[in-house]
Amino acid sequence: MELGITTFADTYPVGGVPTPHGLRLRQVLAEIELAEQVGLDIYGVGEHHRADFAASAPTVLLAAAAARTQKIKLTSAVTVLSSADPVRVWQEFTTLDLISEGRAELMAGRGSFIESFPLFGYDLSDYDDLFAEKLDLLVELTQEEKVTWQGRFRPELHEQGVYPRPERKLPIWVAVGGTPQSIVRAASYGLPVALAIIGGQPAQFGPLAQLHRHALKEAGFEPKDAPLAVHMHGYVAPTAEQAVEEYYPSYAQAMTQLGRERGWGAMTKNTFNNLRGRGGSLVLGSPEQVAEKIVEVQRLLGVERFMLHISVGTLPHDQVLRAIELMGTKVAPLVQAELGK
Repeated sequence: MELGITTFADTYPVGGVPTPHGLRLRQVLAEIELAEQVGLDIYGVGEHHRADFAASAPTVLLAAAAARTQKIKLTSAVTVLSSADPVRVWQEFTTLDLISEGRAELMAGRGSFIESFPLFGYDLSDYDDLFAEKLDLLVELTQEEKVTWQGRFRPELHEQGVYPRPERKLPIWVAVGGTPQSIVRAASYGLPVALAIIGGQPAQFGPLAQLHRHALKEAGFEPKDAPLAVHMHGYVAPTAEQAVEEYYPSYAQAMTQLGRERGWGAMTKNTFNNLRGRGGSLVLGSPEQVAEKIVEVQRLLGVERFMLHISVGTLPHDQVLRAIELMGTKVAPLVQAELGK
């Protein structure tokens, strides 16, 4: 199973002033370099368009990372396809793939944050239709050098060549938050899926994992050719007590802020403890505890990739680096040894 890290390049630390966007982006580059050095398989950067996140252009950041690394896979996590031009997205990621010598991946999603819709002139009432249409065009671009296509939200194409062309088939994943319709849509194109498990219990996603495999077969694809990944919040420290002490303030601040925006309640210590407990969605603790939960999720859902989203809110950079190091040097060997049995 592949193991990796994701970030949104958060910029608001607990009790401090915002981290300058330039500094935060340079920190992310250092994180990616370290992730490769400790043997992790992939690093993902999410797209956001608000002051508390620095990465509004993940492909630019990933291209800079490509020049500093040799092996690690580089992906968006996610690209908000609904408010983007699929042709331009394709060009950016094929360029990244060529620069990195075949290490780029594209993870497309509808976006749980909505700031990009008014920014780029889209109507939220078209939220699902935008994604469905643009995913269709994106898939078409992977199959044909010259494309003829027509839709509602973008000018049509008539035998239009789109360049550069990749030297291999560009991997495209679909990020899903828990909607069966999204699972079936991805499967209809034979696409792999990344499940965003950021609350509740991973066991609740079992039916979605099964639905993906079933829908792939119904559409004439082999499940082994369209793997399943999970993206979960978490943190690893030398001890469980240290992990809780360091992670909770940042996590509670970020999730409480989102709660105010979306109508949730505040993140309490009791809720936090429930989430980090057995069966919960937080992958948090010592290397042994984190490895145990990753193995549990893999066996529960049958995933081929696990991605840990470490900094929910802005953790001190040295703590993030230490967590990445522990993920590669301690957690990964434990996970692979257990799954290799």
